[in-house]
Amino acid sequence: MIHIHEEAARCLLCEDAPCTKSCKTGDVARAIRAIRFGNEKHALRFVAGCTEVDLQRAEEACIHYDRPIRIPEMLSAACLDAVRANGAVPSLAITFCGIQCENPFFLASSAVCTNYEMVARAFDAGWAGVFYKTICKQDIREVSPRFDAVKSDTRFAGFRNMEQLSENPYEVDFDILRRLKQDYPTKVVVASIMGQSEEEWAELAQMAEAAGCDAVELNFSCPQMRLAGMGSDVGQNPELVTFYTAYVKRSVKIPVIAKMTPNITQINNPAMGAYFAGADAISAINTIKSVTMSHEAEVSGKQTLSGYSGPAVKPVALHHILEMAMNPIMKNVHLSGIGGIETWRDALEFIQLGCRNVQVCTAVMEYGYRIIDDLTLGLQNYMAEHAIERLDDLVGSELKNFVLPSDLDRDTIVYPKIDRERCIGCGRCYVSCMDGGHQAIAFDHDTRQPRLLGQKCVGCHLCRLVCPTGAISLTKRVNKKEKN
Repeated sequence: MIHIHEEAARCLLCEDAPCTKSCKTGDVARAIRAIRFGNEKHALRFVAGCTEVDLQRAEEACIHYDRPIRIPEMLSAACLDAVRANGAVPSLAITFCGIQCENPFFLASSAVCTNYEMVARAFDAGWAGVFYKTICKQDIREVSPRFDAVKSDTRFAGFRNMEQLSENPYEVDFDILRRLKQDYPTKVVVASIMGQSEEEWAELAQMAEAAGCDAVELNFSCPQMRLAGMGSDVGQNPELVTFYTAYVKRSVKIPVIAKMTPNITQINNPAMGAYFAGADAISAINTIKSVTMSHEAEVSGKQTLSGYSGPAVKPVALHHILEMAMNPIMKNVHLSGIGGIETWRDALEFIQLGCRNVQVCTAVMEYGYRIIDDLTLGLQNYMAEHAIERLDDLVGSELKNFVLPSDLDRDTIVYPKIDRERCIGCGRCYVSCMDGGHQAIAFDHDTRQPRLLGQKCVGCHLCRLVCPTGAISLTKRVNKKEKN
């Protein structure tokens, strides 16, 4: 049986996709993209009018470099969800720092938003707002190449960049922001700025306000600035964060958002500095300092430290968000989540930990602005399935489930369960348990069947995580047996 997610992951997500062009009765590429970005239950709505002949024609048109995507087989294995496809869906509207947002999805300050045309296309696609690429008064000269990636198959597992701030003259950028707000009055335009002195911070913030920006974000976090005393050099110093935030707050009336660096042991220290200085919100995280060793990414034969982003950093970002959200001192500060957000489920996790919006960069760089379709579709249908009418009701909804390690239940166990019909006998669970676990799985090499040894199993679930077919699942939680 075909694994639809594995097959969808093979799709090249082509521009002007030949599969859709050849089909004519439905959008095959959109259906595959729905599966790829976590909306598999809704994929068939995009090919509802397609026949088997149509789908076979689409497969024949596939230009995959290896072998065509098995389109009819994949879509026949998908299910059509009962959640209303054409009826009313929950609103994704939410307020952030008193600003009305049509949905929680924003472009992060980065290469995905460096000029008017780019941001306008994103707004037209459905993004609610933009944290425009950081504006400064320094002469920014970028290197080439400046990107590198750690890949899982053909996809980014992590993404490294040596990019700094906007290369445009600051007057040009503020004119772009002015035009964006003028042409898209219902969209949220946030100016990200970085100064080198209190006068520069204040001047740039005032120019953002004069341009009609809804808010200003203070970039205390860029990890690869060429000049000392900027970016994460500031974000690692709570006193400087407090000082510059307070200075900007006294200079403008629009909301002020402080952007935190993850390159620090305790993010609460600079975050509280921003809070006590009057910051209306905290955004986190910027990229993590990193090293990759690819010779193709060298700059004239040299390498340097630079920022790491993408799916690999999401757990780190969630950790920092949780630290701030659980801080009782900062309970009134709005949070904006950044780091590894690719699907609506990723975004949901940030929202459930207290974020009122999320910013996306690396996923847009890899897949384009079009992912907004699946971000909104998935989140709306999740709300519909769970009878949630307001996005506000999801904000921080999972915080109650987080406790200290000392408070976790250590008297019960959840055993894994092997589904014989789904098991293909690869033995991965056995190998991992023998060499990395507790030797609690036996493997019959004649029948190629694994067997759980209950008396040895500690319920770590390494076996479930390595199973390639999802044949290992959870059982009910039970009390641990007393040791003899």
